[in-house]
Amino acid sequence: MPEQKIKYLLAIDDTDQENWPGTGHLLEKIRKNIENNQWGYTGKITRHQLFVHPSIPYTSHNSVMCFPGQTCQEFITEIRKCAIELIKKESAPLSDPGICMVLPEELCFPEKLIRFGLRAKKEKLSKNEAYALAKNLSIYLSEHGGTGDGIIGALAGTGLRLSGNDGRFRGRHFFAESIIKYQVSDLCIKMPIDSVCTENEKYLSTKEWVFLEGKVKTILKNNQSVLLVKSHREKNQTFWKNIHHSELKNY
Repeated sequence: MPEQKIKYLLAIDDTDQENWPGTGHLLEKIRKNIENNQWGYTGKITRHQLFVHPSIPYTSHNSVMCFPGQTCQEFITEIRKCAIELIKKESAPLSDPGICMVLPEELCFPEKLIRFGLRAKKEKLSKNEAYALAKNLSIYLSEHGGTGDGIIGALAGTGLRLSGNDGRFRGRHFFAESIIKYQVSDLCIKMPIDSVCTENEKYLSTKEWVFLEGKVKTILKNNQSVLLVKSHREKNQTFWKNIHHSELKNY
C-alpha cells in the first residue's frame, strides 16, 4: 500500500533588508529544493499583507510568504531542516527570520490559527502570543536570528493561507504590453487561473470575454487562483478588464 501523503503549509517572514533579495525569492529557493530532492509536491507561493504601523519594523510592505505541499512522513523533518539551513545561509544580516510549518489535517482548532492570521492584518501581535498559540496547536515555529519577530508573520501567514481567502499569488502569469482579448474558457486553459471574478463577487461564465493588459496576477479566493476584473468603458464599449497591479495591494 502506498504511503499516505501528509499536507503541510510552510511560511517564512522577515528574512530580508533593503537592497537584499526578498522573502519570496528565498521561499521559492526552498520550494525548488524540496522538489529537486523529490520530497513531494509543492504549490504556488502566496503573499499575505500584514498590519502596517510605525511600531512594526519591516523592509517594504510587511508581507509574509507561504506555500502548501504534500509529502511522506519520513520527509517532514528533512523539509524543515532544508528550509532552516537556507534561512540561516541566505537571510539578510540585519533580518529577524522566522519559520512556521503547519500540518492542517492534524489541527484540532484550525479556526484559532486563521483568527490569529486575520488579527495580524489589523493589529500588532507579540512573539509571546505566537509561541503560545503554536504550543497550544502543536505547530512548529522557530526563530533564526535578530529579534526573531519573523515568527509572528510566519505563523500568521499559515493561518491566512489556511483560510483560502487571503493574499495574492507571487509573480505574474505574463505581461501584456498591449490589450489582449481572451474568452474565459481559453484563459483558464492557457494560464494557472481557476476562475474569473469581479470585485463584487460575480463569477464570469466561461463564454464571457476578458481584456488583459499589464501584469496579470491572481489572488487566493475560495482556495482557487482567481483573476479579478472590473468593468471598463472605452470608445462607447464596456468590457471586463483585469484589475491593475497597484489595485491588488490590498490583497
